[in-house]
Amino acid sequence: MQKGKASIQFECPPWITAAGSIAGKKEGEGPLGALFDRTKEDDRMGKDNWEEAESYLQKEAAGLAMKKAGLSPQDIRYLFGGDLLGQLIATSFGLMEFEIPLFGLYGACSTMGEAMSLAAMTVGGGFADRCIALASSHFATAEKQFRFPLGYGNQRPYSATWTATGCGAVVIEKEKAAGGKTKGEKMAKITGITTGKIVDFGLKDSMNMGAAMAPAAFHTIWQNFQDFGWDQDHFDRIITGDLGTVGQKILLDLLRKEGYDLRQQHMDCGIELYDGMKQDTHAGGSGCGCSAITLCAMILPKLKTGEWKRVLFVPTGALLSTVSFNEGRSVPGIAHGVILEHIEEEKREWNT
Repeated sequence: MQKGKASIQFECPPWITAAGSIAGKKEGEGPLGALFDRTKEDDRMGKDNWEEAESYLQKEAAGLAMKKAGLSPQDIRYLFGGDLLGQLIATSFGLMEFEIPLFGLYGACSTMGEAMSLAAMTVGGGFADRCIALASSHFATAEKQFRFPLGYGNQRPYSATWTATGCGAVVIEKEKAAGGKTKGEKMAKITGITTGKIVDFGLKDSMNMGAAMAPAAFHTIWQNFQDFGWDQDHFDRIITGDLGTVGQKILLDLLRKEGYDLRQQHMDCGIELYDGMKQDTHAGGSGCGCSAITLCAMILPKLKTGEWKRVLFVPTGALLSTVSFNEGRSVPGIAHGVILEHIEEEKREWNT
């Protein structure tokens, strides 16, 4: 199943059979607001602090995905999840009570792509019948950890993106899972992945994540084309996670220099999630939850209906920390590609 330098083409593609999306108030007021399963008016979710609120998002999204698939925690072999916080505390405390074997992941804002890739490899390799992949972020927890206290009221440059408050979770399982068939819906199949490498162009501006992540997105998309021998026309959409308007321009520029024109196919979750004219998000959205909730609420439903036949989903991450930033280090990026395809209905032969 190995393909080229950094890709896998699954012999038996795993299926995504359920998706759950929980979004915050600002996200609910954006263009995709009506598509989320649930939106919360209180970004603290009734909890004592922001971190508990993000854990609540993870618990709710995972529970909703299982409910949609007609599954209980006992039916899930492994859970792959992550967030932006130190030591993955949103994930650890949010998913603890499910008692599902957990792989905690940190890929910054690319975590949903990483989680889906590993879950698909696990299912496709026969190591599990069913897994859950999920990722979350929260505006307030990210600002608290990476930038300034909310009460400080600092001015944000136009290159800055808004960390999305939300969590998206998907159930990934074999086409013929335990019991002879999948229990959920046929939303999409994962036919392949391209694993990104760390790419560092030496940028040091922590308020311009789009510029830091765009080179990594470029490399993963380019590597996907090289490994599989196709170009942008193979896909209905090529969707990055968190580049925003600044990063999108850089990505399209870099690909154009290699002979690829993505202006017709490219979308960015950070641009789709918010209304740039009415909502104060500057360059757009970012955070693990940005691509996760956009995937669950908009991308997968379009694949399910067949409006889109094939999508390259490429969440992007900026690999910085408060320690590395304070030491004057640059901001490397990484991006993970997941090939999602529409599941055709089985053709039936009728005897006459």
